[in-house]
Amino acid sequence: MVCSLTIASRIHRSRLTSVYHQWFTMSMMNTSSLSSEVKLDKYDQSQIDLLNEKCILVDENDQVIGSESKKACHLMTNIDNGLLHRAFSVLIFDSNRRFLLTQRSDKKITFPGYYTNTCCSHPLYTPLEMESDDAIGVKRAAQRRLQLELGINPLEIPLSEMKFMTRFLYKAPSNDIWGEHEVDYALIVHRDVNVNPDPDEVKSYRFVGRDELLPFLDAENERGSPTTPWFRIMLDKFFFKWWDNLDNLDQFVEPDKVYKL
Repeated sequence: MVCSLTIASRIHRSRLTSVYHQWFTMSMMNTSSLSSEVKLDKYDQSQIDLLNEKCILVDENDQVIGSESKKACHLMTNIDNGLLHRAFSVLIFDSNRRFLLTQRSDKKITFPGYYTNTCCSHPLYTPLEMESDDAIGVKRAAQRRLQLELGINPLEIPLSEMKFMTRFLYKAPSNDIWGEHEVDYALIVHRDVNVNPDPDEVKSYRFVGRDELLPFLDAENERGSPTTPWFRIMLDKFFFKWWDNLDNLDQFVEPDKVYKL
């Protein structure tokens, strides 16, 4: 009986994914043409080049259904039609339990100049970054982006030192043209690192204590530098209980969960 129920459950999930994929394919038939209509003249070339990267398309349960360009994935026209991709957010805490907060470069196409978690980006549609066991593919992507954005040597953060906590789904516009719609993997690192940021990616960074973070973010918001919506979600839902338990994170690990937020 258990075996029959398990098989039936798998068939049901497979059918749901198939139905979703059929709907998604029909709704996204014009993605390429929509993507090509957006003018990019005002953006920095370093950011334009990244728009050609292939992101991993997923359904709301984080099942892979295909790939699309980073550009297409971040256009609100496509997001409003259901385009959803996989992402990650890294939180780094040093040995003094200070959090590494970053501010996005003003050159960024989405949420320029916003304060955010240590590093946030997307795994690519490649075998290495799609490997699912213990989110190892996402961890490889995080290691790659930490080096690119913050100059952190991969040897300083072995994959084994990245703790995959949970996933959450959210949608947020940056403006009328661009936005985010992601299943976001939350990764925690508790290690000392050397930081040498790329100014095309990171405007500023600082290590902050637990009592400093929210007053600082509120003050910066008043000055016109808001906090990214995904980091605000993390602050409201998960962040501080994780921070308070850096030596005992296993109790909060939810690898099979996708919060719909």
